[in-house]
Amino acid sequence: MRAVRRLAAIAAVVGGLLGVAGCGGPSDSTPVACLEGTTAYLRALERVPGEVRLRGGTPISACLVENQKGGDLATVGAAIVTAATKLNANARARPGGAANLRLGYLLGAAERGADGTEGIHAELIRRLVAAARYSPDGKPLPGAFYRAYRSGYAAGRDDG
Repeated sequence: MRAVRRLAAIAAVVGGLLGVAGCGGPSDSTPVACLEGTTAYLRALERVPGEVRLRGGTPISACLVENQKGGDLATVGAAIVTAATKLNANARARPGGAANLRLGYLLGAAERGADGTEGIHAELIRRLVAAARYSPDGKPLPGAFYRAYRSGYAAGRDDG
């Protein structure tokens, strides 16, 4: 009986140390709302300049977590890059409009989430920037595009 209690105590100490080290903790877990596809992000972004949240009140920045599992990162990444691509097309069609704001918000929120994740989201952020600033003819985008984009970006960094 004494040996069983000793093993239980050792297991509790080891379990506690693993929790402190971040193994298997909440920072590994991608919120379910983040895995619901491009449409979920586009719907949430319709609320810009108001509070943008995915289902369950999840901010977009919460979708990029430290130690994120590869499959979750791929799912989230595909959804937000596709959202950025669609928003870019709409923003180029109407520079200075709502799509520019939403696009900027998405990028700001993603960068906010990627901060402090040891660089595992660096490639995703690079792809998002490329999708957001895409110009089919390679010419600079209009000033109205960037003004609205910057406004949305600031909001996403602050609250995304």
